[in-house]
Amino acid sequence: MDILNYLPELISVSVIAIFMAISPGVDFIMISRNSMFHGRQSGLYSALGIGLAIWIHVAYSIAGLAIIISKSIVLFSLIKYMGAAYLIYIGYKTFTSKSKLSAEGVTSEAKLSRFGAVKLGFITNALNPKTTLFFLSLFTQVVNPSTPVWVQLLYGLIICLAHVVWFSIVSLFFSHPALVKKFNTHKQKIEKVVGSVLIGFGVKVALTSNS
Repeated sequence: MDILNYLPELISVSVIAIFMAISPGVDFIMISRNSMFHGRQSGLYSALGIGLAIWIHVAYSIAGLAIIISKSIVLFSLIKYMGAAYLIYIGYKTFTSKSKLSAEGVTSEAKLSRFGAVKLGFITNALNPKTTLFFLSLFTQVVNPSTPVWVQLLYGLIICLAHVVWFSIVSLFFSHPALVKKFNTHKQKIEKVVGSVLIGFGVKVALTSNS
């Protein structure tokens, strides 16, 4: 089938994907945190983790499971509270951190491994109930049920790339040497602010309704 037949739908998905990616939220805070405190590489790998998590949402949306999740109080609550607990845990660790920055501005005693950075980004996005609700809305109100699976996978790729590109830019910004140098002198305060914000997001996620 000609992709031009789905051009209006593709444009709509692309615009929504961009706005979804750049809208402030948990992913933004996590990427900023990892980039500032663990370096540029950690931020970029966390962005990759978010991109990988997008495919989890794409998969269950195409399979029609998003509707089941949104209608099931038990399933939605499980995702919601797991996500909330994870954010509160990371927020608490950040808030109580006693680490020090090296001359380059990277946390010396707690530098994230590549896998650890990917895992942080992946879990943060995968367990975000607001992302689940976003995909439910997108694949039920924008994407036509008759749209071929390969086209829906293309939409998934667009959403994935939008997130990876945007959060890579965020990582590059927050890990810029000039900016990190300024953060360096106020790291303890910034850790407490970022930790508090993550804990706040965790509480907000716990209060999220699927209605």
